Amino acid sequence: MGERVQVSPGATVSPAELQARLDRSVLALRRMVAEGFFDTAADTCGLEVELDLVDPLGRPRQINDKVLAALGRSDFQVELGRFNIELNVEPRPVHGGVLRALEDELAAVLDEVSATAAPLGARAISVGTLPTLHADDLTARYLSSNPRYSVLDVAMSEHRGHPVVVDISGRERLWLQTDSIAVQSAATSLQVHLRVSPTDFPRFYNAAQAVAPAQVAAGANSAYLLGRQLWHETRIALIEQSLDIRSASAPADEPPRTWAGNRWASSAVDLLADNVRLFAPLLGVVDAEDPLAELDAGRVPSLHELRLHNGTVWRWNRPVYDVQHGHPQLRIENRVLPSGPTAADMAANTALFLGLVRAVADDAQPVSVRMPFGLVPVDLVAAARLGLGATLHWPGPRRVESLPARGLLLDVLLPLAADGLDRWGVAPADRDEYLGLVADRVRSGRTGAVWQVATVSGLEARGWHREGALREMVRRYVDNARTREPVHRWPV
Repeated sequence: MGERVQVSPGATVSPAELQARLDRSVLALRRMVAEGFFDTAADTCGLEVELDLVDPLGRPRQINDKVLAALGRSDFQVELGRFNIELNVEPRPVHGGVLRALEDELAAVLDEVSATAAPLGARAISVGTLPTLHADDLTARYLSSNPRYSVLDVAMSEHRGHPVVVDISGRERLWLQTDSIAVQSAATSLQVHLRVSPTDFPRFYNAAQAVAPAQVAAGANSAYLLGRQLWHETRIALIEQSLDIRSASAPADEPPRTWAGNRWASSAVDLLADNVRLFAPLLGVVDAEDPLAELDAGRVPSLHELRLHNGTVWRWNRPVYDVQHGHPQLRIENRVLPSGPTAADMAANTALFLGLVRAVADDAQPVSVRMPFGLVPVDLVAAARLGLGATLHWPGPRRVESLPARGLLLDVLLPLAADGLDRWGVAPADRDEYLGLVADRVRSGRTGAVWQVATVSGLEARGWHREGALREMVRRYVDNARTREPVHRWPV
């Protein structure tokens, strides 16, 4: 969401002209694929890690501009709320010691952020939903200074025509009505970017879709929102509901802007073309570039309008067009994972994703043939609600099977992921270490969400009230995370 937008007189166009520009961008992208503009490799990954800033009592600290100014790092930017920041980890080849390097970099950066923020009365926490938030923390007054957010907030409000309603029923129920998408700042994510070639894109993208429910079950870390115990990965429901801007008069078949999709993918261009066809543009900011003229001149177009529009459609696996160092690329942005709890957990969750995607994509029988797509969004919700207690679907030798998430991960998916990491050429010791962390987490049943609930329940059983228990849990969470020990080893 964070691409910086400067809005000035004359920078916007009519909806019809913007639609025409988007259509030209899609045409340009089709030409680029046909004319061989893209590399043929699928071998690099990068990360985006969203963090929250909290005070010593575990409450949000709305000072992201001050913290980033003190950090002085170009790989950080503000996120939606003033207590959110985002780290962009540079892409690197998926082989050798990539997983160890990711963990070491994340751990060092998290320590640096907390050390820098400490004199400002803040510490960093990586968690899917910050448990200590109040409704007053999630209003438009606390949107970050990047003008994109206020512009987007207004545009989405006008398109929606009614307040945002969040209604989530889990162990407890949360009902909230607000006039701003600022409520979405409660959700922080780990986003894995995998670069793929146009030829490989459909099979890798479909693999990412198929494994998303298992990722959520194994990595759930969002048990509380606004004081309520809800889903294991409450973040999924919060994002889907808070970014749903369908108006009351919308056609029944109009899709939400946050979704898993409605079919297996045939190409990256078709997915991006669907985004243009299905979703009205929200940001009428345009670039002087004509993408087709750029191609005719032998230059790589930025496709500014298409990239901006694509950033306002929040697919759980998002197709991405980008230009890096003058070279165009296509990426899969895997968005289902929560932030945290630790650098080790995030490296392990990345290992599971990279291994599974490679193994499933390389299977001689495409997953798009072996399993109906309609099971993916159903399973994604089940995994978000129940975590490792969910029942998920996976194609077996003869038919699609319905399996407990823990058994599916331990017996089927973790061995598949190990094979996939071998295919990437990841160091065997790192393969075993990080997939071993996932396996131990699954065997113990202690995800980040389970640890949060166990800790709060234990405090409440000793007489703590909910607000105090949540603050104490967050304090312990931050302290435990700084040890670098993965969450399944944390004491309760």
